[in-house]
Amino acid sequence: MDNAAIRIRGLSKAFGERRALDKVSLELPEGAFLAIFGPNGAGKTTLLRLMATLAKPTEGTIELFGADTRKDADEARASIGLISHSPLVYPDLTAQENLELFGRLYGVADPTARALELLDAVGLRSRRHDVARTFSRGMTQRLSIARALVNDPRLVLLDEPYSGLDPHAAAIFDDLLAAIRPGHTFCMVSHDPAKGLALCTHALILAKGKTVLFGAKEELGEEAILAAYRECVGTGVS
Repeated sequence: MDNAAIRIRGLSKAFGERRALDKVSLELPEGAFLAIFGPNGAGKTTLLRLMATLAKPTEGTIELFGADTRKDADEARASIGLISHSPLVYPDLTAQENLELFGRLYGVADPTARALELLDAVGLRSRRHDVARTFSRGMTQRLSIARALVNDPRLVLLDEPYSGLDPHAAAIFDDLLAAIRPGHTFCMVSHDPAKGLALCTHALILAKGKTVLFGAKEELGEEAILAAYRECVGTGVS
């Protein structure tokens, strides 16, 4: 695949005797949207953390747009935006100060203009001078989304991004995703197969650290993906 955004080969991650990931391999083309499904403890978040260079693999390799996350970590990180369970913002800085800080760290040409643009996009411009610790969970998550997009990343990693969002914030996030989908690649961990399938072009199902199913949604078919998911979690999915 000449236009691969992500190449993963034989990826394993062990924590002592426990293997959180076991020889996972995949290739994802640029512009794709990968939804990662599986039961608790399947290795979904571990895979995302490895792609984000927040952890190192025990075995195997990850390439992001041709950059090896071990050998060319700085180059790989420059292409990543991460939205995780932790908002990764500074609670005693204002919303605008947080985004300006991350903009400067990423070398954004005009951090203030970028901060204001993103605050508009997530509906927080009126709260730009308020410190982040005064925000509700939903507002903090919206600020976290803005923080992850500050460097206009080529690859957006999403770990349960809808967690903690009220319906208004979720709708804002849907609009943001739709606006930035052209020219970006996405990997999203989700416990909601309906939402994940509505967004994705590719699906990955993990169980006990191993790949159960991977491929393009169009080729696999939604019913096959749901059937494999049901089998892994052992419950029905409507």
